[in-house]
Amino acid sequence: MKSSGQARRVRKHIVASHHDTIPIRGDRRAGRIGLLGGSFNPAHEGHIQIALRALHLLGLDQVWLMVSPGNPLKPSQGMASLATRLASVEPLATDRRLIPTDIEASLGTRYAFDTIRALKRRFPRARFVWLMGTDVFAELPRWYRWQAFLRQVPLAVMPRPGSNAAALHGKIAGRLSHCRLPVGKIRQLPDKTPPVWAFLPGPQNGISATALRRAGHTESLFRTDRAATRQETRS
Repeated sequence: MKSSGQARRVRKHIVASHHDTIPIRGDRRAGRIGLLGGSFNPAHEGHIQIALRALHLLGLDQVWLMVSPGNPLKPSQGMASLATRLASVEPLATDRRLIPTDIEASLGTRYAFDTIRALKRRFPRARFVWLMGTDVFAELPRWYRWQAFLRQVPLAVMPRPGSNAAALHGKIAGRLSHCRLPVGKIRQLPDKTPPVWAFLPGPQNGISATALRRAGHTESLFRTDRAATRQETRS
């Protein structure tokens, strides 16, 4: 008969085993892979909805949920540990194609430009797509070497309440209008040579990690998010 400690270890192994492993040295996988980076402080169902929508609309094989060791554009105050934030992602990523990872910490990268270059070197056959919301898209000029970053990887931009009009009709969209992929061709995005980006229309989720922290991770917020995710999964 197993002790309670042994049983907990077995359960932990079973829960973790449905996720693919991402070797730090890379491999020869040749699939379409979405990259959703962020603080995940904490993770919430809005993140999962974005990942599932990208899987469906772009025909992706996987989405890597990359928990950042530290976002250069966000204050460190109030930021939970990397282990805690990664742990908040894992129970939400119930789809086998969603891969929670702290690979940026292993790579020693904090900037998206450095991360995508390192990943492309280690996974030379993979076709990566960087996923982001319109709120993040509008802030691209604040990113480290953002123009060079755009030449490294296609971008898939998702709607976020309150930021869509400003992002899609603002300065950044205007500057990148020549490389925007029409909605009718968004499934081709992973195969395109950057710079290229596309807007992926769909349901919007206004929940934020900040709201969850302020609410103390209340169950009512999670119930609302889970219902929205079930709807996204069925679509």
